[in-house]
Amino acid sequence: MTHYKSWKYLNKTLCDRLCDGLRGRITYFLTRYHTVHNAYGRAAIRLDGKEIAEFMWINMYIEEGEESKLWEKNAPAEEFRKMHRELAEKGILSEWDFLQAAVDFLQMPIADALSSENYLVKILAIMDRRVGKRTLQKLAEDGEYKSYPEWVRQFYELRLILWEKEYVQQL
Repeated sequence: MTHYKSWKYLNKTLCDRLCDGLRGRITYFLTRYHTVHNAYGRAAIRLDGKEIAEFMWINMYIEEGEESKLWEKNAPAEEFRKMHRELAEKGILSEWDFLQAAVDFLQMPIADALSSENYLVKILAIMDRRVGKRTLQKLAEDGEYKSYPEWVRQFYELRLILWEKEYVQQL
């Protein structure tokens, strides 16, 4: 995993990047269970205090179990990528996946983040203040986000609803 300064710094940076309509409403949560082996933890994205996406350490074991099965079969690399995509579509991600996505997101241009294959990076990007009106309009018109898993689509719908309200007020 790419190194980051501290959770406090990472959290502040992510919150500072939120669009005006989500600032103060979206919060990021991370905790570590220091008494547990390897200090496992849990991460979440909250809307108005309610968790709408959760990433837990136990999901690492699910992923490792699936990887072990593929190793035993001597599966090609494509099967590993497919397995990781399927788990991500189901939202089976750990707090480490969340942290890695956050660090990656902060190091890439917003256009790259929006087109990323990583759902967590896409989520962080769609809530970013750098996503402008024309980009939101294009996303709404092409509707590609409708094919995303529900846990990802909810963030797109939230942002597009905010954009539509703002757009209607301007008329």
